[in-house]
Amino acid sequence: MERTAGNQPPSTAKASLANYRVTLCYDGTDFKGWQRQPRERTIQGTLENALFRITGQLVTVHGAGRTDAGVHAEGQVANFRAAIRLGMDDLFRALNALLPDDLKVLSLRKVPADFHSRRSARSKTYRYRILQAPRVSPFLVRYVLHWPHRLDVRAMRKAAALFVREADFSAFSSNRELHPVRKVVLSDVRKKGNEIVFTIRAGGFLRYMVRTIVGTLLEVGRGKVLPETIEELFREKSRSLRSPTAPARGLCLVKIDYPPRAKPMT
Repeated sequence: MERTAGNQPPSTAKASLANYRVTLCYDGTDFKGWQRQPRERTIQGTLENALFRITGQLVTVHGAGRTDAGVHAEGQVANFRAAIRLGMDDLFRALNALLPDDLKVLSLRKVPADFHSRRSARSKTYRYRILQAPRVSPFLVRYVLHWPHRLDVRAMRKAAALFVREADFSAFSSNRELHPVRKVVLSDVRKKGNEIVFTIRAGGFLRYMVRTIVGTLLEVGRGKVLPETIEELFREKSRSLRSPTAPARGLCLVKIDYPPRAKPMT
């Protein structure tokens, strides 16, 4: 049932408007990203349709990060305002019963009216997984970039550290924003078994920024780009073939951090 203003069921009782915070996890493979799009399966649209079926209200869900098509999430945070008579436990169960298997609510609670999942966020953490093995398991293929060729992990780690800065990241994004300056506080490459795991944390990210940084690190690992070239790319402030965009499937939004607040509302 698609939500429209004309097919809202009548409300039989009044409830006060409240601000709800939800933590979500999803497999992004079969979604066209976070943002609602006509006739496309998206995270935002699927959540809003489920809320419409429960409440009969046209509820807008705001996400902390607008993940791209194919990108996953372990700890996406969203908020919405609605007048709902159901208790927290019942609403939690109803939402998960209506949501598909590849999108679930991990937690749900009421929060103060001034909380906004994106504007209130202090930082966002993403992880990118690169599998270095002759073959990839069907249980992993949706969540890692399979790269069976040699990569210089030491050079990748050295290059990754150079992204920790506050700077114009236009060279590492498909930037459409007027303000391309971002502050990265963590950028790290680690070898874990047969995986290379890249972790990055910042107050915010430009479009395709994480995947472009990963693409650049892969070029470093292949020996096509020297770690020292990162400084040159920052100075140029424009995309080049030295900064390709890595595939979406290896990327996951891990966590959203918020400043400490008072005890959550019940």
